[in-house]
Formats: sequence, C-alpha cells, structure tokens
Amino acid sequence: MHFPAHASWPAAFPRSFRKQYPRAVRGEGAWIHDEHGKRYLDVAGSAAVSFLGHGDRAIARAMAAQLADIEFAHTSQFATAVAEDFARELLEFAGAPFSGGAVYFTSGGSEAVETALKLARQFQAESGHDERYQIVSRHQSYHGATLGAMAVSGNLRRRKPYLPMLREFRHINTPYCYRCAYGCDNCAAAHARELEIAISESDGAAAAFICEPISGATLGAAAPPDGYLQEIRRICDAHGLLWIADEVMTGCGRTGRNFAWEHWKTLPTLSLATPASDKGRATVAPDIIVAGKGLAAGYAPLGAVIASRRVVEAIAVGSGSFIHGLTYNAHPVSVAAGRAVLNRIRELRLVQAADSNNTGSLAAEFAAALRTLRDCDFVGDVRGLGLLWGVEFVADRQSKAPFDPSAGFSARVFEAAQRRGVLVYPMQGCVDGTRGDHLLLAPPAVTLPDEIRDGVAELRRAIQEVQAS
Repeated sequence: MHFPAHASWPAAFPRSFRKQYPRAVRGEGAWIHDEHGKRYLDVAGSAAVSFLGHGDRAIARAMAAQLADIEFAHTSQFATAVAEDFARELLEFAGAPFSGGAVYFTSGGSEAVETALKLARQFQAESGHDERYQIVSRHQSYHGATLGAMAVSGNLRRRKPYLPMLREFRHINTPYCYRCAYGCDNCAAAHARELEIAISESDGAAAAFICEPISGATLGAAAPPDGYLQEIRRICDAHGLLWIADEVMTGCGRTGRNFAWEHWKTLPTLSLATPASDKGRATVAPDIIVAGKGLAAGYAPLGAVIASRRVVEAIAVGSGSFIHGLTYNAHPVSVAAGRAVLNRIRELRLVQAADSNNTGSLAAEFAAALRTLRDCDFVGDVRGLGLLWGVEFVADRQSKAPFDPSAGFSARVFEAAQRRGVLVYPMQGCVDGTRGDHLLLAPPAVTLPDEIRDGVAELRRAIQEVQAS
C-alpha cells in the first residue's frame, strides 16, 4: 500500500495497513455514500449494527436534546432520568423473565460481556458459592475483544496472538448443522450433553455458561437444532450455573424476535431425565442477556447487561454493591440514542419486518432471495433467521471441502461486491478456525424490498466473478 510522502501510515490507526478504505461521508436508509459520490448498499448492516439504517433524524434530535440538558454525569455520583427510563423500557422489551431485573449500560458489546462475566462470578460468591468462578463457553464463538471476553471466545484467528495472556476455562462445541459433529442423530441433546461433561470436569467450580443463541460472524448465522437451548437451560438449573445469552449481534429485533433466544422458548425438551411436566413450558430464558450493536444501532457506542431479578437480588440484598465500574457506563447521550432507537423500532414495527416467518416481510423477501444463491457452484450453505444470514463457500459441494485459506475466497467476494456497490461481511475459519469461507449478511430493517433483491443479484454476480477467476 502506498502512503503519502509526509507520513508513513494513516494517523487514525486502521484495521489493516494493507488496505485503502473509502471515506464514508453520509448515510441514508440502507445506503452509505463515500467522498467520491459512490454509494454502497449496506447488506452487512455495518457488521450487524445498523438495524435501523443510517441518517434517522428522530434519533439525532433525541441525542441533541440530551446534549442540551446534560452531556455526562459519573454514575458514582449521579443517576439520570434517561438511563432509568430506558432501563425500564428495555426490561419490558426483554419480556416477563426479566421483570424486576436491572440493566447495566456499557459503551459496547465487549464491555458488556466483561460486565456479565463479573456479575456471574459475584452472583455465585454472594449466593454462598465462592468456589464457583469458571465460565464454560463454546468453540467457534465470539464474545468480544477485551481479554476476558476473548478468553471465553472460540474464534481461533482472533484469539491466537493473545493466548499467553488469557485465563482459559472449558470450551464445548457449537451446534453447526451444515457440518454436524453428531450426524444429526439426536444432535441437540448430544451437544447439550457436552455442557454437562464440562461442568463435571470443573469439579464444582463452574459459575456460568455463555453462548450466542445464533452464532454471529464466526460461524455465519448458524442456528442450533430445535431443543438445544431448552436442554442448556435444564442443565444450568441442575448444576447451579447462570446462563448468559450473548445477544450483541442477534438481539434488539435482528432475528425477528426481540431477542433470539425467544425462537426456542416453547420447544419440547429432549432429555429423558427432564420431568414430563416441564415439556413445552415457556421458561427457557437466560439469566443474563448481553446486548449491543443494534441496541443503539450505530448512532452511539452502547451495550447493556440485562439481568434477571434473582441475579440482581443476590447482590442487592447481599453486599449491596456490584464491584465493577466503567467511566462511561450509562452515558446520557448514548442511552438517549438507545432509547430513541427502541422507540423507532416499535414505531416502524421493525421486529415484525425482521421476522422471516412473516409472509411478505422484508426478512421473508431476503430469505427467498438468498436461497436462490444455492445454485451457485461454490455456495455450500445458506442459513439464518430474520435479517441475520450466512453464506458458506466450498470448493466442492458434494464433499463440502473448503477452499484453501490462502485463496481468500470470501475476501475476494467481498471486494467484488464492494466494487458493485454492495457491502457484505467476509469471514474465514468456520470449519476449524482456519479453513472455511463465508459471508455474514445483516441488512437494515428499513431496506426496501427492491433494494434487497438488487443487492442479492449483485452479490450473485460478485460470486460468479470470483468463481470465473
């Protein structure tokens, strides 16, 4: 890459020194415009952030109004009405299992995961289980860039440079139906059984289990088989673990539910050990939800930990203090942005728009368009829910053999799509952490049906261009 003579690299630290990035200057709806006047259809939703699209004036006005009142007050000294009001609204949005709970606001998803891990540990200590401190998580997962969040992540490529710095606990496999480790033979129960084994191997030290209800970028919208999450709930209850649902990418309407775990809350249980009276009960809720990305939809940095009543109660009636703090937690302007986003999601009925089971919805249009990609020679799988989908590429469809990582297939598709004015999210490593190419697709819920169809058509042309080369 060529740098200007007066500097050897950009002053603003880039994601890669080997790429030249177009400068974004304006956003409108599902489109981003660069400094040269080229516009890009944001089919990636800016890494599954922009659920509401770009340039919503109502949100800008809400943020400006909050700035005019007070821009910042440290939470060790003050509370603010906007944080308390949004917390109540977010608990209502999370549903009955979180009635009487509380929300801890952060500056983003990684901070929110860190907060949730600490909260789970303190919950166990305050509940009389000081021996419980380990967090069980999953391979091929991603929970954030901070060291604690990275330790419970399973994304090999992102973890590898920092392994000497990480405090590691047990990881189990993530359900991945396209390449099912159990051959789809009662695989939901088999995958859940891995959690039970990991808990047993911890010798009573396991405090919580964290997972993405639907995999994010690392596996490209891989949904679990029916019944998996209900069995996870049963196992956590049986062994005294908290279940943390990382909904940073999947929450706030993205999959056609307020939060993605709700897709499986009424499924029948799988285990013969589960009482028959429990079958079909709608109580398969996590103890803690971690939210981010779509929470403020990119209008401000914002994350949240939504804790159920029993988690909050253990600390409120115990020591009375959560030993944790962030300078910008519950920042008034960010929280005002989140509150305005939630209001717009409700006004525009965007959760319904993101429901791919809702005939005529944007998500149904998107699913139908994406499924046509299955006839492309190198497309092995198209999977997802709502407005969160993955397209996996293979060198051979019959054997499902992945491309050699050096081919950079998904990155080349990204580049070809970008030249055509379509933004997608390329990833590599879905098969084993190194091999396997896929795209994550997560368009704004305000995208127009014609834009969706045109965007997928351009993506097809990009795939065909890379195939031909």
